[in-house]
Amino acid sequence: MTQAGTAANCTRCDAICCRLTVVLAAEDAIPAHLRATTALGVAVMARDADGWCAALDRGHMRCSLYAERPQGCRRFVMNGPYCRAVRADAHDRIARGIPLQLH
Repeated sequence: MTQAGTAANCTRCDAICCRLTVVLAAEDAIPAHLRATTALGVAVMARDADGWCAALDRGHMRCSLYAERPQGCRRFVMNGPYCRAVRADAHDRIARGIPLQLH
């Protein structure tokens, strides 16, 4: 796991953003098997049973549909502001013994 204070690098990413709920926009062309619908009827990226995004390539810890990823995921540019903020929050929670929660 990369440390919160170090620059993010996709070759050693802990993929914290791949545990977030990603709401799909109408223009997101995501295959049906990677889509889910919340109890409120909101289209989101599907998750595997353990909470990780269904599009995550676990062998390399990267998105299997990166070029076609949803608009919500595009905010997470490597070491960009959202990436750094989510990593810092996750590492702070882990350091305090708070497990990462999925919403």
